[in-house]
Amino acid sequence: NAAGESTARSNLIMVGSAIPGEGKTHTAVNLAMSIAMERDRTVLLVDGDVSKADVNRVLGFRGEEGLSDYLVNEGDDLSNYLVRTNIPKLQILPSGRRHPNLTELLAGPDMKRLAAELSERYADRIVIFDSPPLLATSGASVLATLVGQIVLVVEAIRTPERAVLEALRMLGPVENVALVLNKTREKAGRLGYGYGYGYGYGYGYGYGATQPRS
Repeated sequence: NAAGESTARSNLIMVGSAIPGEGKTHTAVNLAMSIAMERDRTVLLVDGDVSKADVNRVLGFRGEEGLSDYLVNEGDDLSNYLVRTNIPKLQILPSGRRHPNLTELLAGPDMKRLAAELSERYADRIVIFDSPPLLATSGASVLATLVGQIVLVVEAIRTPERAVLEALRMLGPVENVALVLNKTREKAGRLGYGYGYGYGYGYGYGYGATQPRS
């Protein structure tokens, strides 16, 4: 789909989840690496989850200035914030420092201009955003309005059906949404439709007793 022209900004892909710990960051990183191995593609992985900065942790580099700093420093050159990797066709835009008005920054004109530039400037570039969990912050639903495709990661057994449905509702009228069933321990055909859905919102919006996992 990213190579097609049927959807606006189809080369901008958001990877998210309903709740923390479902594996969205590892999914985003693995997706970015796999696409970067293709012959005619370059990839920019954007860490949009400023509160966690999990892309930094997964890839093993320390806190760098990034997305939030770029949005605050109006008119700055984006290349000042990009981090090269040992994969020639993969670059990272770290999340940057925490900012008290991050949601407003993501919804602001500078972020919209950035999304437009990333989508149109390089025809061969795929941009993957690791977003915050949808039920934890409004930042993810704001980011969803700027991309052409969304990958929603769902953890097998643990994630309640109602959480998934609420996350999908928050995405709004986005046409291209794919779901990835993550952390399965059996073949998908044996899971059926009752493998743990219906637990309700036991984790709570403060994540209660369920501890986030990477």
